[in-house]
Amino acid sequence: MGASEIMNHNKPFNIPFFALGFRTFFALSGLSALVLMLVWRALYDGSLVMDNYFVNNYWHAHEMLLGYTVAVIAGFLLTSVKNWTGQKTLTGMNLAGLALLWVYGRILPFYSGLLADEFIGLVDFMFLPVLAFSLLKPIMVAKYTRGYVFIALLLIMSFGNGLIHMEILGLSDQTAWTGFQIVIDLIIVMILVIAGRVFPFFTEKGLSGTWPIRNPLYDALSIGSAALVFGLMIMQVSGFVLALAASVAAVCNILRVNDWYVFKIWFVPLLWVLYIGYGWIIIVFILTALSAFEIILPTLALHAFTMGGIGVITLGMMARVSLGHTGRVLKASQAMAIAFALINIATLVRVFIPILLPAWYTDIIYVATLLWLAAFSLFAYVYAPILTTARADGKEG
Repeated sequence: MGASEIMNHNKPFNIPFFALGFRTFFALSGLSALVLMLVWRALYDGSLVMDNYFVNNYWHAHEMLLGYTVAVIAGFLLTSVKNWTGQKTLTGMNLAGLALLWVYGRILPFYSGLLADEFIGLVDFMFLPVLAFSLLKPIMVAKYTRGYVFIALLLIMSFGNGLIHMEILGLSDQTAWTGFQIVIDLIIVMILVIAGRVFPFFTEKGLSGTWPIRNPLYDALSIGSAALVFGLMIMQVSGFVLALAASVAAVCNILRVNDWYVFKIWFVPLLWVLYIGYGWIIIVFILTALSAFEIILPTLALHAFTMGGIGVITLGMMARVSLGHTGRVLKASQAMAIAFALINIATLVRVFIPILLPAWYTDIIYVATLLWLAAFSLFAYVYAPILTTARADGKEG
């Protein structure tokens, strides 16, 4: 095949949508935040009945973590590793292939009656190892040793995903819970690692004349104490030991964020959404300490992690990164400021209102779902043209 034939073969993928990882995967994650939640709602209230590879509530948990959230992670790392290493990451046809693997992972579970369960599980499982492998080359070429942390996190997450699939396929007993716990914990650890890199940077860029303090000791203590809490939870250690560890994690992370914080962030939506998202993670450590003494249910901390820590921060990160890497002004539109408020209200409703009004639990879930959908509908409306058109400054990417 000649050079001209190769170019023609790749031409359908030489479009802005496949120019860099954040474009493809942020678009897919935004879409999945809407579609997956709508399908879950229909399954939850019984208006939709479908065969599914996953059982019980596993599908909802799996898709929000290993569907939506992993797509955000993929988009961020495929973009950031390029910046950190100066090496190319997946673009064009190769990026489209990785995206297609992710899409098949979302669709195939609904064909469990037609396809072998082993095949369905394998397709979903393969995404994280393939993503890690695609990032390994630029990291190795550039000898960017700090990048191996993310490779390790992705592979451990894939191990957690494997534990989920092993139970579903009947290869193990009661490993799915541990798998989900590993995945959630590794996502939070990854957020804490990334936060140390981008929060001070974004604050400096967003507020002229500010110089957030980077304290390596607080970084290590914040991430290390969080990892200890997660390790205790995976080993199902509770009581005083877990409460103490969670309290220490909360204090360490408060000290860390305090070094970056300036009051002026409250005038910049692209900043306050990230800081509030981090605040949710700190709140979760406090809730975990309370749940260790059975003062509150552990599920409250779980949803504060997933909707607050993960949901709020990922929405904020997608909004900020997409503007920065398409050559646009780093200012959130009014619609996105409303979206940031809506997703935080959704988390408040989902986490705290059931404590006050337990009899209204079903209605509370419905309201929280509507608020989530409204937030991501605004994201889709604002960012669809940004992610699918060329950079505003004419540069590549």
